[in-house]
Amino acid sequence: MFNSIFDTSVSGLSISTALICAGVALVLGVSIAITHMKTSQTTKGFLTTLAVLPLLVMAVMIMINGNLGTSIAILGAFSLIRFRSIQGRAKDLLSVFFAMMVGLALGMGHVLFAVVITAIAIIAIIFFTRTNFLEPDRHERVLKITIPEDMDYDEVFNEIFKKYTTRANLVRMKTVNMGSLYDLTYDVRIKHGVKEKTFLDEIRTKNCNLKVLLSQPVMEEDI
Repeated sequence: MFNSIFDTSVSGLSISTALICAGVALVLGVSIAITHMKTSQTTKGFLTTLAVLPLLVMAVMIMINGNLGTSIAILGAFSLIRFRSIQGRAKDLLSVFFAMMVGLALGMGHVLFAVVITAIAIIAIIFFTRTNFLEPDRHERVLKITIPEDMDYDEVFNEIFKKYTTRANLVRMKTVNMGSLYDLTYDVRIKHGVKEKTFLDEIRTKNCNLKVLLSQPVMEEDI
């Protein structure tokens, strides 16, 4: 069913076959770019890259006569250029490898396979993005508290944490303002029904009304 459209009985590639693969590569590349645009914050330059990448990958595959091992080695090196100096987000990496996969399939003449896989992958990406499936617990928070240097942070917030959270772990501590203040970072899970403002107000009464920040946990690769 997913046979290659390339005619292995003759040497070279016909113009009509090459044009079909190129046209499909552009259509699928644009589809990938639109999907990425609808499900993630991005830039026009990156969307253009996604739209054209399948066509370029297909061209490389054709130039090396379908040698899969060589093509993966070359394209793996090319894919690192985008993220050499700037760490890519998880969705950016996903879209890059998505576009590369489509180009590899088309470069070997598997047009129908590329179309079917692209359709399935786009549906899966939209489903996971638009629904709560695989979404982390909404009650997980990162709590950052600034305290004076003479405050005993080991037990000062214990009663508040016991009242408003089911878990509160100190994950980082650092000095700021030339050592006159401490920044404490906690991994907390807030109890159901707790008003965050009330929680923060009680903390402020303990830390001399210094800075308090409550935020959603953010993975480094998503920054």
